[in-house]
Amino acid sequence: MLHFPNKPGKQIALAIIMLLAWDSLSAAELRVAVASNFSDAIKRIAGDFEAATGHRVKLIFGSTGKHYAQIRNGAPFDLFFAADSRRPRLLEEEGAADPGSRFTYARGKIVLWSPKAGYVDSDGRVLENDSFRHLAIANPKLAPYGMAAREVLKRRGLWQRLQRGRMVRGENIAQTYQFVKSGNADLGFVAYAQVKRPGHPIEGSYWEVPQALYAPIEQQAVMVRKSDAAQQFIEFIQQDSALGIIRSFGYDTPDAE
Repeated sequence: MLHFPNKPGKQIALAIIMLLAWDSLSAAELRVAVASNFSDAIKRIAGDFEAATGHRVKLIFGSTGKHYAQIRNGAPFDLFFAADSRRPRLLEEEGAADPGSRFTYARGKIVLWSPKAGYVDSDGRVLENDSFRHLAIANPKLAPYGMAAREVLKRRGLWQRLQRGRMVRGENIAQTYQFVKSGNADLGFVAYAQVKRPGHPIEGSYWEVPQALYAPIEQQAVMVRKSDAAQQFIEFIQQDSALGIIRSFGYDTPDAE
């Protein structure tokens, strides 16, 4: 037991201890399910949020499809940052998310990328020749970025041809990026945010796919379990400082339109 002499300082010391105890009790840990493409940006934002609020943020990365299935089956997430708008909307409609909490936090872009300089041309014509063995894309059934890649290939008339032994699929966009980065695939469709690092040139060569070739990648978030800490995080990520971080990784944000 702590003992304080019977002096005015006793009351001050007790007040400090009570304040520290209150801070400890009021700090929360948020479990946040995040689409793999958004990993680098949200790590920075979560660090700033922890410093500003004292709350802790545990980030769990994976494909949007898998996170959606886990939440439907009762996974204990507080927030879900998806790579599309469909799954957050479905969770609201199915009663598995807080109604009215859904919002757009970013709009994603895809690029055809290789770590080799000069390998991918500025129009993506490399897809039409036989200079590569394997093209990596994220699984279109699980990952919105994979769905966008499939749409681009279909518009180019290459989907059926490249499926025959020349395409490798990552479970999510992070795994797809690793296939290309490691050399297991010569090139691949990845998120622009995975190759764009604030303040650094993009390594290798890439084709920034025109937006007209695929449906907009509207990335939305939704609150799964309602709490003050979760609401604070939602408000924090919509502030100018967080939006600036999101844009620095190559995303568009609603406020910039």
